[in-house]
Amino acid sequence: MSTMAVTTPAGRMRALARAELTLLGRSKGTLFAALFVPFVIPVSMKQAAKDMDLKGTGLDVGTVVLPGALGFSLLFAVYSALTAVYVARREELVLKRLRTGELRDNEILAGAALPSVAIGVVQSLVLAVGCAVLLDAGAPSAPHLVVLGVALGLVMFAALAAVTGSFSRSTESAQVMSLPLIFVSMMGSGLFIPLEVMPDKLASVCELLPLSPVIELIRGGWAGHLSSGDTAAAVATAVAWTLLSVFAVRRWFRWEPRH
Repeated sequence: MSTMAVTTPAGRMRALARAELTLLGRSKGTLFAALFVPFVIPVSMKQAAKDMDLKGTGLDVGTVVLPGALGFSLLFAVYSALTAVYVARREELVLKRLRTGELRDNEILAGAALPSVAIGVVQSLVLAVGCAVLLDAGAPSAPHLVVLGVALGLVMFAALAAVTGSFSRSTESAQVMSLPLIFVSMMGSGLFIPLEVMPDKLASVCELLPLSPVIELIRGGWAGHLSSGDTAAAVATAVAWTLLSVFAVRRWFRWEPRH
């Protein structure tokens, strides 16, 4: 009498995540961008933050650099790296083969994202502790807002990676396709220049960028100056971007190579 092994969604995603982690370790370029870039760039932000006029903003060097460092981790360790992963697995017909088995579409995407998300979590913890100690930023005034900001960022940028991968024809073009969002986020979401020191009209526009609510929650949670209304607005913006990304993935994600 034969018996069939019973699998669960969590078990299937864990198995896929283990396989993806092995493949990720073999991609030196992706691994370098994911592991080292977010640690290197914040070093250059420290001097720029020292030269800023932060009077009246409630910020200091630590609360400027630390959220920016976490933002870089989301952009490179999660968004850029995962975009390349989705495109590479699609072009290698891995995604197509996985769909013929027990895995559902959402399980495939989530399982492939788990290693990058895990790297993002570890990086965020290391960067937060390192910046808090080295930049004398101290402990966050509202740690739950910091955790909420990072969690929303991880989910959002995993979904955005799938969206970007949908329109990338090759692994090489995936890196190019991810650059616009990275550059816009770097310049307009408070990574280099906090929204608090921008002109009001410009800041009101930049608040609508995907990474902006994440940085606002992290920075506000650390500095302790975020009101309940601003918190609700930031969460609503992040959730809106996430839902929009999920809709786009369901509508346009490609499971077979683009020709």
